[in-house]
Amino acid sequence: QVQLLESGGGLVQAGGSLRLSCAASGRTPGSYTMGWFRQAPGKEREFVAAVTGSGITTYYADSVKGRFTISRDNAKVTVILQMNSLKPEDTAVYYCAAKTSLGPATTASSFGSWGQGTRVTVSS
Repeated sequence: QVQLLESGGGLVQAGGSLRLSCAASGRTPGSYTMGWFRQAPGKEREFVAAVTGSGITTYYADSVKGRFTISRDNAKVTVILQMNSLKPEDTAVYYCAAKTSLGPATTASSFGSWGQGTRVTVSS
């Protein structure tokens, strides 16, 4: 089992930036594909970005491509989501997750360990 703890959320104006961090602990956290998902009020949880255990391959939702960057530091067992050019529609609770089963790295059902979430609010 992997334990995840997110930090870095907050309130920012449109066009601004935020950096989310996810600290992982537990059973070999550095080997998992890690992802970020988000859930806006009244909407379903949606995929944002993912990075493989090696850090070489990354995946992004079309809505954040070119604005968000996911990276990982396996020495510190940390996954970072750098969010630039933020828009009001990016407002959501952001969750870090570890992929624990077969399936696409862009699908929530492939991820079995989740953090408690960190709130991001982008004002217009």
